[in-house]
Amino acid sequence: MNTLEIKNLHVSIDNKPILKGVDLVVNEKEVHALMGPNGNGKSTLLAAIMGHPKYEVTEGTVTLNGENVLEMEVNERAKAGLFLGMQYPQEINGVTISDFMKAALNTRSEKPIPLFTFIRSLDSAIKKLEMKSEMAHRYVNEGFSGGEKKRNEIMQMMLLKPKFAMLDEIDSGLDVDAIKVVAKVLNEQIESSNMGTLIVSHYDRFYQMVQPTHAHVLIDGKIVVSGGRELATKVDEQGYDWLQKEFGIEIKEEKSEVVRNAAGSLGTCAVKELSDVTQ
Repeated sequence: MNTLEIKNLHVSIDNKPILKGVDLVVNEKEVHALMGPNGNGKSTLLAAIMGHPKYEVTEGTVTLNGENVLEMEVNERAKAGLFLGMQYPQEINGVTISDFMKAALNTRSEKPIPLFTFIRSLDSAIKKLEMKSEMAHRYVNEGFSGGEKKRNEIMQMMLLKPKFAMLDEIDSGLDVDAIKVVAKVLNEQIESSNMGTLIVSHYDRFYQMVQPTHAHVLIDGKIVVSGGRELATKVDEQGYDWLQKEFGIEIKEEKSEVVRNAAGSLGTCAVKELSDVTQ
């Protein structure tokens, strides 16, 4: 059974502690909802697991099936089976979606993927996500709407078939119909490939479509409460004030902790490697 395990994870950015001891175990086919006010560490957790260069792990471990993830480069983490659907996908000028995905798939296999096999897989994913067929020939995310960028992230997930997908507000920017499409595709992949999933979302409507098996509230860099689907519903109905009343937990909401500049983005790391492959 595939298992992603985080133990006592502490993460800082520019010497400012953000995560202060996160413990979490995600098994295959499980769906974990990660909730909490803005600026409390949700995006930091996903980015640190994936290897964002701006986030410094100061203590703790992350293992995938017993292997030390923190010793891997970003591309090695992807090859091992981790995937991050980014909250703010980067534009990649000059690299088409088809070239990007073909290069990504080839780096994960011993032999290059046959062209017709790749075309069939890409066309099928685009069709399932109800994207325009010409999207495959456009530069990655360039001129895309917010919803198109998020569908493109899910399309990448479909083709790469990761062991664990970490989705950072993948539902933001999607209209009601698009959310239904993305949720359907996500559920199908969880069922067909036993993929484990860690989802950050502020909206219970998404968790109604992609039912979490586990739910966690992260505040001030720590998971303070865990439960099942009912916890996501309670947060949607009551917010987070009840945590202060029941547990004496002080609620702080700050600006998002995500680093958006391209110079430090995971997207930039991927671009460099894929550009080398496609040249």
